[in-house]
Amino acid sequence: MPNLDLLQQAIGPDASLTAVGGYVRDRCLGAQSGDLDLATALTPETVMERARASGLTVIPTGLSHGTVTVVLDGASVEITACRGDGDYLDGRRPSSVKFGVSLIEDLARRDFTINAMALPLEFINSGDWRNHIIDPFGGQGDLEAGIIRAVGDPLLRFNEDGLRPYRACRFVSQLGFSIERLTGDAITQRLDVASKVAVERVYTELTKLLTGAEAPLGLKALAQYGLLDKCLPELGPLIGCTQNQHHAYDVWGHTLEALKHAPLDPAMRWAALLHDAGKPLAKFTDDAGKVRFHGHEAISEKITSQILKRLKASNALQSETLALIRHHGAMPDETWSNAAYRRLLRRITADGLDWRRWAGLVLADQMGKGINTENIPREHAKLIERMEKITLEAPALNVRALAIDGKAMLKLANAPSGPWVGELQKRLLEAVTDEPQLNKADELERLAKEWLCEKRNIESSAGASSHLFPQ
Repeated sequence: MPNLDLLQQAIGPDASLTAVGGYVRDRCLGAQSGDLDLATALTPETVMERARASGLTVIPTGLSHGTVTVVLDGASVEITACRGDGDYLDGRRPSSVKFGVSLIEDLARRDFTINAMALPLEFINSGDWRNHIIDPFGGQGDLEAGIIRAVGDPLLRFNEDGLRPYRACRFVSQLGFSIERLTGDAITQRLDVASKVAVERVYTELTKLLTGAEAPLGLKALAQYGLLDKCLPELGPLIGCTQNQHHAYDVWGHTLEALKHAPLDPAMRWAALLHDAGKPLAKFTDDAGKVRFHGHEAISEKITSQILKRLKASNALQSETLALIRHHGAMPDETWSNAAYRRLLRRITADGLDWRRWAGLVLADQMGKGINTENIPREHAKLIERMEKITLEAPALNVRALAIDGKAMLKLANAPSGPWVGELQKRLLEAVTDEPQLNKADELERLAKEWLCEKRNIESSAGASSHLFPQ
């Protein structure tokens, strides 16, 4: 927490600095808030002038909306002039902004009651701070009841900013709350406004929703109020898509269960959400009458790529999420040989994926099936132990780890470089995957000579002159 006394002195007592929004909400919930946003009765120009006169660093982050950022003790504090908004014409920004309104008027333009509370700066460190909360719309009562309720007319609130319906569902995920009936009804009536929101903003809200402690509740809210069809229409077919005897839920229910067990970070949660997105398209019934989903991993990967590109997710998140989904179907067990484990490790690391991350998704996927879940953690621990042991042996996972390089192979063959080098490297890598002790220069040279001789003999018997392996 920055030195608030210093800030108060710098800006002046007539600034009426007041903490608003998420800070007050989180403080009431006993949670740690990441941001301290302040409202003020002063204009942004006056705030900048006074802060700079006191030697503070000031950044004009959003002057048109009355916001400046003051850097204090290395922390950034946003200070926004109390304002009233004009009409919203694009479902995102007000057509005009009016400064100099009262704090209550400023709170009235906010989205939900739990975000429309304020706490004067001088009482933040007071023992009886709760008694000084300014709460004109019943936010504290809604916090206690676990309700997301729009400030004032919900139809008007959602008409102002199409992102607010997504924010409502995000708070369901983060707080485990439910959406009040009239507020929920208003979401379904403002889907046209929600459709206008830039995909980057939608992606940010969805990522916050997915990384919430109650992400399945947030996703259920998206589906209930029609937002899922707007932002992730590819997931609609998962709802009601029945599975086989290995699953207790349909694909949608399985996805929600898997999310509960996936680590709380964006790539893992996106992977858990989309890992089975291809199942409805892959579903078929075999001759024995059993439901199968052969090849669903590849279809899920393709669908995921389309979704994340559309939402303009970062390249790093796309890459890891796709790799996780690509390999999520691999399920090694105690019957696998060490060589099979090494090949799996090779495939995973070839995609730049940490095998522990892959294992985290596998566990979530297995727990999400809802069958024999009491045994899964124990079996998963065996998998982790086996993978740890294989990793500690430092096996050759790519051709760069071979004891001889391409130059040595060219010398052995007395031949120009060509596709044969890559083929030979793959052969040698397969050999050391089966028997790691072969990864020594003399052993690999022996194997290389054997393969080169075999190659020449094949070409010779075919009556073809060898351009790659001259005698």
